[in-house]
Amino acid sequence: MTRFLDVGICQMEVVDNKGVNLATATRMIREAAAAGCQLAVLPEMFNCPYAGHYFPVYAEPIPGITSTRLSELAREIGIYLIAGSIPERDGEQIFNTSMVFNPQGKMIAKHRKLHLFDVDIPGGITFFESDTLSPGKDVTTFTTSYGKMGLAICYDLRFPELARTMTMQGAEVIIYPGAFNQVTGPLHWEILLRARAVDNQVFILAASPANTPGGVYPAYGHSMVVDPWGKVIAEAGNEEALLTARIDLETVYQVRNEIPVLKHRRPEIYTY
Repeated sequence: MTRFLDVGICQMEVVDNKGVNLATATRMIREAAAAGCQLAVLPEMFNCPYAGHYFPVYAEPIPGITSTRLSELAREIGIYLIAGSIPERDGEQIFNTSMVFNPQGKMIAKHRKLHLFDVDIPGGITFFESDTLSPGKDVTTFTTSYGKMGLAICYDLRFPELARTMTMQGAEVIIYPGAFNQVTGPLHWEILLRARAVDNQVFILAASPANTPGGVYPAYGHSMVVDPWGKVIAEAGNEEALLTARIDLETVYQVRNEIPVLKHRRPEIYTY
């Protein structure tokens, strides 16, 4: 038995113009649909440059301009759409928020980034999302006609407990819109994505922005699809590109039967 799903990851350039970014996202989503993809993924902060001082300027409510346009697009072309993330304004707070739309254009999930990227690497990068953003509170899984999936954002990838929780809630695919940088990306991006795939025996879809020339944030790129064995089955470079792959969700159960890690868990001894 096979359960094939064709996925398209839109590794797009992000500039200081929301209208241009939405036009780029729209074009690439249409390209994914034209290539036969049933699911498309946008990167983290796809409508806004990834810098703290931009988040309040670009922030918008949900529903709002971006969510409405993508809802209409998903319905028009009949595709599952994981809308990377945007700065979401909710009252006095701003969240780093991803949305999922089904082929009817209905928003079936919304994930607010749980772990904020507050780091200070001497000679590398200093960034404090918490200066402008608030953390989410909820683990996000959602059901599609292809199976159950989990959703998290960028720095959430570094927390294996979160991926395991989504897996135990039934996720067969975990999707990470992210924006790793040129310091952490070369060493950590691939190994973390493959580790989450192997740990949980799931497919991983990871969507990064392109390394935009003259951009304010040095995105690493290298969007990728990883199978439940931990094999990278598709990978982009660092330039703008549509990355496509066909995945067979039955592979999840094949791997879990051959190496039954989840059945062999002993949570009663995993204490801190």
